[in-house]
Amino acid sequence: MTDSRTILVADDDRAIRTVLSQALGRSGYQVRATSSASTLWRWVEDGEGDLVITDVVMPDENGLDLVPRIKRVRPDLRVVVMSAQSTFMTALKAAQRGAFEYLPKPFDLKELLAVVERALAAPQPPAPKEDDDGEERLPLVGRSPAMQEIYRTVARLTTTDLTVMITGESGTGKELVARALHDYGRRRGGPFVAINMAAIPRELIESELFGHERGAFTGALNRGIGRFEQAAGGTLFLDEIGDMPPEAQTRLLRVLQEGEFTTVGGRNPIKANVRIVAATHRDLRQSIRQGLFREDLFYRLNVVPIRLPPLRERLEDIPLLARHFLDRARSAGLPQKQLSAEAVERLKGHSWPGNARELENLMRRLAALYPQETIDAEAVAAELSEAEPPPESGAARGPESLEQAVERHLRTFVSAHKDGLPVRDLYDRVLAEVERPLLRLVLGATRGNQIKAAAMLGLNRNTLRKKIRELDLPVVRGLG
Repeated sequence: MTDSRTILVADDDRAIRTVLSQALGRSGYQVRATSSASTLWRWVEDGEGDLVITDVVMPDENGLDLVPRIKRVRPDLRVVVMSAQSTFMTALKAAQRGAFEYLPKPFDLKELLAVVERALAAPQPPAPKEDDDGEERLPLVGRSPAMQEIYRTVARLTTTDLTVMITGESGTGKELVARALHDYGRRRGGPFVAINMAAIPRELIESELFGHERGAFTGALNRGIGRFEQAAGGTLFLDEIGDMPPEAQTRLLRVLQEGEFTTVGGRNPIKANVRIVAATHRDLRQSIRQGLFREDLFYRLNVVPIRLPPLRERLEDIPLLARHFLDRARSAGLPQKQLSAEAVERLKGHSWPGNARELENLMRRLAALYPQETIDAEAVAAELSEAEPPPESGAARGPESLEQAVERHLRTFVSAHKDGLPVRDLYDRVLAEVERPLLRLVLGATRGNQIKAAAMLGLNRNTLRKKIRELDLPVVRGLG
């Protein structure tokens, strides 16, 4: 099937122009390709093309600067931006200036062709508001594929007020993403208010969120303003939402359904003029199965899910992150440092249970404690070793026991959790964290044979089956 529509391609790399021309041509499109932004602009002014695909860095002009000009003269002409400068700000600026889509290089041809199809078929969006402060700040750092997808998602969401659920382990940067959604979004002129559910006694959470009237409870001598009122016109960040008690969950669900709330002890409804961004390191689906979290509230909050990968899943970002954290340490008054190539490789070999927060703390220690300008692998290894608790007496030369391993990881969890230990349900939470990998391991060792697995675990087979259902573990059929 042929398509009479014409795609305008601008890239200073001849190989990319050739690949795109061939791929688009095979799909039936007409293609005009150039290495120059000025030629592309002339074609656009002359009314040519049904879609533009442009690189950012070209010899005569930045492709991002060209996008708003194209949208002014041809508002119906969609623009797809490509770039090897794959940072959060590139994705954000592409979205803010009116690009239909942003694709980091290297890109998948099938994905690009799918984007072309969507762009040509999509209804006309409203004209974007250009917002360029001229200063490239980097709230999010990394060029791994996982981070690229996050950049693109966050960039799209800055033009909406959709509710967002951010999930990820402690230390992965959930609050950074929430702040980016606010700072570059439509509500950036309003306040950003954060509340950590795990850090507030459960009996005070409703008052903290919704405020209270004078005399509503013992000690309420004056009217208290809650976080919903404090965040009016801006963003309310509900961190560790999985730790919210059931009664507060019910009130929050009502706010999300009706768009208004009442203070504790109050009767007059107050309009909730906030964007909600929630975050958790817990598996909320498991909490729902355990009766700890409302399923209807989950779906109200999980409108747009964003999962932040742990650092061990994006080791290729460690050099960029380390340099970024060293620069931040220097800005805070610590000496300027850099890492040797061997030191970077040593960082990549670490498991990073504390994620990016652990890496930032390490960079600060290295900058503060080591006199040499270039930090070597020995210094990195020494600090990583010092960060782990020493083995107990008599165990230094032997293999680590299960108890020691669990204690070590619990210590790491506590040190990485910025607000200290969660204030409730810690016992059940730790058991749930251990139970899932244990059952996965045993079921894997028995190739899914539940009779053997139950015997190995010392459980009744029906009990094992119940736990498999509760934890939503994969089951190999036909093996017990």
